[in-house]
Amino acid sequence: MGSLRFLRFRMISNNHLSGQLPSALQNCSSIHTLDLGGNRFSGNIPAWIGDMMPNLLILRLRSNLLHGSILSQLCTLSSLHVLDLGENNLSGFIPSCVGNLSGMAFEIDSQRHEGELMVLRKGREDLYQSILYPVNSMDLSHNNLSGEVPEGVTNLSRLGTLNLSVNHLTGKIPDNIGSLQGLESLDLSRNQLSGVIPSGMASLTFLNDLNLSYNLSGRTPTGNWLQTLDDPSIYENNPTLCGPPTTAKCPGDDQPPKPRSGDNEEDENENRDGFEIKWFYVSMWSGFAVGFWGVCGTLIVKNSWRHAYFKLVYDVKEWLLMVISLNVARLRRKLNLGSI
Repeated sequence: MGSLRFLRFRMISNNHLSGQLPSALQNCSSIHTLDLGGNRFSGNIPAWIGDMMPNLLILRLRSNLLHGSILSQLCTLSSLHVLDLGENNLSGFIPSCVGNLSGMAFEIDSQRHEGELMVLRKGREDLYQSILYPVNSMDLSHNNLSGEVPEGVTNLSRLGTLNLSVNHLTGKIPDNIGSLQGLESLDLSRNQLSGVIPSGMASLTFLNDLNLSYNLSGRTPTGNWLQTLDDPSIYENNPTLCGPPTTAKCPGDDQPPKPRSGDNEEDENENRDGFEIKWFYVSMWSGFAVGFWGVCGTLIVKNSWRHAYFKLVYDVKEWLLMVISLNVARLRRKLNLGSI
């Protein structure tokens, strides 16, 4: 097998092969697809996969008995589109250099690959047969991996499927998870992740399969597409999560929203102006009533005052008529003299 230097595909999955991965494969430097999944291979993942297979597009070692850590040499596979190491006994940290898998940061080209491939996504295994158009996928689920989700994974902007479920990962989801604009399926369930769900997740508009159960805390994110993911199992057994679609209410949800400080000042000014206008009219009508009844009431009650008042009115009227008559007569004389 080691003499097959130009071998492009090696798919011997779902058999009962055991032992360590055959070192003779390292001579297959032109290989594009290496699928050894569903066997009983044991030992560590050899470093020569990263060192001697630079053209590898698909690496599937799923469902074996492999142990040890994920070596940083795998990060040199810059053309890799599918990395499936799920259902093994791998331990240690996910290497931070996974962000160097630049093949997952670009759209899949039109190149086709013969063979078949089993991809676990959306909770089920999808079998791609005959002519395969690979999807950008990373599956490290069902291992014993620990540490945090590396920030580098968010560099893989065209990653379609990311499955890190059923491990011992801790820490928080990377804040810039929203950079994975091509992500369709994300499964981080059954880890020991903590903290809130990043708000940037609302920008993952292609995401249609999400599982964050048995992790996290705080308010669930909101977004137009997130409202369509209303399956409660997405956030199952996260007792400190709150907000829809969970039944738990977040602190402050029952309190009416506080008005803005500017609104308070405007309301106070309006109330003050209304109060002043109201008292202006009250004072005006009160003064009119007091003045009117102060005069008229006295005239009604006191006969002598009433007679004196009307006499005064009569005298004033007569005086005004006399003054008017004198002025009219004087004006006529002036007009007559002017016409002579």
